Amino acid sequence: MSNSNKEFKNQTTSATPHQIKVLMIMTGSIACYKACGVLSKLVQNHCQVEVVMTESAKKFVGSATIEGLSGRTPVSDLYQAGQIMDHIHLIRWADVVLVAPATANYINKISQGLGEDLASTLFLAHDFKKPFFIAPAMNTSMYLHPVTQKSIKNLREMGCQILETESGVLACGEVGYGRLLEPDAIAAAVLKSTPSSNLSADSLSQAKSHSTASKKILITSGGTEEAIDSVRTLSNFSTGQSGAELSDYFYQMGFAVTLLKAHRAKTPHFQVNVHEYTDTGSLQSQLKKHLSNEFYDLVVHMAAVSDYSIDKVIVEGVETSPSHDLKLSSEHDITLKLKKNPKIISQIKAWSLNKNLKLVGFKLTSLASHNDVEKAVNKVLSSPCDLVVQNDLSDIRKGEKKYRMYTKAGDYQELKGLQSLAAHLSQIVLGGEL
Repeated sequence: MSNSNKEFKNQTTSATPHQIKVLMIMTGSIACYKACGVLSKLVQNHCQVEVVMTESAKKFVGSATIEGLSGRTPVSDLYQAGQIMDHIHLIRWADVVLVAPATANYINKISQGLGEDLASTLFLAHDFKKPFFIAPAMNTSMYLHPVTQKSIKNLREMGCQILETESGVLACGEVGYGRLLEPDAIAAAVLKSTPSSNLSADSLSQAKSHSTASKKILITSGGTEEAIDSVRTLSNFSTGQSGAELSDYFYQMGFAVTLLKAHRAKTPHFQVNVHEYTDTGSLQSQLKKHLSNEFYDLVVHMAAVSDYSIDKVIVEGVETSPSHDLKLSSEHDITLKLKKNPKIISQIKAWSLNKNLKLVGFKLTSLASHNDVEKAVNKVLSSPCDLVVQNDLSDIRKGEKKYRMYTKAGDYQELKGLQSLAAHLSQIVLGGEL
């Protein structure tokens, strides 16, 4: 009997009194077949196992195989039909998290804090209060590559436990390091772990300060509607879709999320704390109320606030104030006299209880040249704003979500997709560099 088999058998007799809840993440490697052995061992030892598979992993092992071994349907999509609410709290539900097999792509991605799918987003939601095991599986050259080794070192320093690879014959035919550790050894490591085991005092202290559950995010979304009369408004075409989606992403990462949305704007799928506003004045009041009564770590100001509101309505030379109670007759020409609205983004930090609040502004441009974008972004950055996220109407019309994130230092990053943006912003909330 091998040492790993002996260790595995010893652990089965000293298992914890309660069923260990294991969240197993499988990424796209031929070693998925071998990882099924790990899953089987854990189930045989009375573990409750929920499996998350990347799209690549499903190309190696089918969902039916995983369901047959675990008795549970694997999850792969953030919005999987029929399970939209089931997987939200997976990272919180688990006693132990195990990534097996972990590809070079996944390891390098999570080391940099990128969340592009459910599997990588779950790592961003992890607060290091429970074991997070990573079992690498890849070609020797990929495993020994300086980038991969640096990522493994980085993850280990964060508090992750790396189940080092074995030397052997690889699927590519080469002999060397990169082979997934044997199922018995991986299962033994999981079985002997507890929710707080194997973490140093320093790691636990760091985990508390980096816990997503203790961080609050406030998001504004949708377009303001400035009243002309009881049925007409001055508004814009903002739907609030991006704000709703971003709220969902942050919620799934474990943050406490409040969304201030225009009353016609899209609503998040998940149970985010939602409040509504109508015009610039009501958005201003809502923001002031929330920021002066609750301690927020980040404000993401996505709302499309009108630059102007109605000062006077002129009908046949007679000036009146805009009214929600009266409907103007359509028989006469109407002239509108506009007034400038205050810049809400300039007031947000002044209202905040948190003097170290991080503030992110958004700037929508339209078919803008590089110089025009720079000018527009710098205008927003001149306010008490830490970051500006810029996107262009031309990309929105093509159905693309492309963003550029600018800092006051003049640096910028190009991001594709709201999930990537959420991942970057989450790292800032957790104490990362701007």
